[in-house]
Amino acid sequence: MVRYREKGMQALFLLCACTSIFAVGLICIFLFAGGFPAFQKIGLFSFLGGTVWKPGEGIFGILPMILGSFYVTAGAILLGVPMGLFTAVFLAYFCPKKLYRILKPAVNLLAGIPSVIYGFFALVLIVPLVRNVFGGRGSSILTGSLLLAFMILPTVISVIEAAVQAVPKTYYEGGLALGATKERSLFFALLPGARSGILAGIVLGIGRAVGETMAVLMVVGNQARIPGSLLDGVRTLTTNIVLEMGYASGLHREALIATAVVLFVFILLINLSFSAFNRRGK
Repeated sequence: MVRYREKGMQALFLLCACTSIFAVGLICIFLFAGGFPAFQKIGLFSFLGGTVWKPGEGIFGILPMILGSFYVTAGAILLGVPMGLFTAVFLAYFCPKKLYRILKPAVNLLAGIPSVIYGFFALVLIVPLVRNVFGGRGSSILTGSLLLAFMILPTVISVIEAAVQAVPKTYYEGGLALGATKERSLFFALLPGARSGILAGIVLGIGRAVGETMAVLMVVGNQARIPGSLLDGVRTLTTNIVLEMGYASGLHREALIATAVVLFVFILLINLSFSAFNRRGK
């Protein structure tokens, strides 16, 4: 009886795994089947390298959106990853238990807040703050980066904290025994052991930042042009799709699906790059 139960559970797990792979395969088929006609009609280099997006005139260049996504995501990672790393280390090794009982649920709560709430918060508080302190209209790359930095924190903190706690404490204690300070033991003995987990947290943070739509839509200005500074408005790949997919048809619709293909390939390359970097480090 136990043997049949184990076989049944194995079959169930296999079915779930196959279903996940099948779903990913369907998404890939839909994207590439719908996007390749646009590459053929517009031209790959004209589509990726074009600086003008005017669907009404049949001009489809997504370079401004590619740069907009890159700038906003890079800013979010530069701001959010160090903050998330230090917070995770504090929660894992330095936080008093009473304070941990408050901070850990608060971090988890951040992950459950809807994106539109984050966007409304940024629209009311961060946009005026950026406008008053740095100038410009307020809806800019800087605003989007600040917002996304806060939004990726729960993911980065949770993953890195779990990775740090999974490393044997003998790494940390060995550093202390050799005369290193707590900080040096932590950053030069313990964290290298959690390298793969830290990279996983960064990758998940990048994925969240690149794929975020609604909150970014509310604060980046949505201007399809190449930005000249951090205070200029931009349009990201995701917001471009959301803004125009509702009324697009024909080549316009195919160009938007091709934009999703570019976004998919972009995230895939990021994951492969971090995986290769992680294997090389080992």
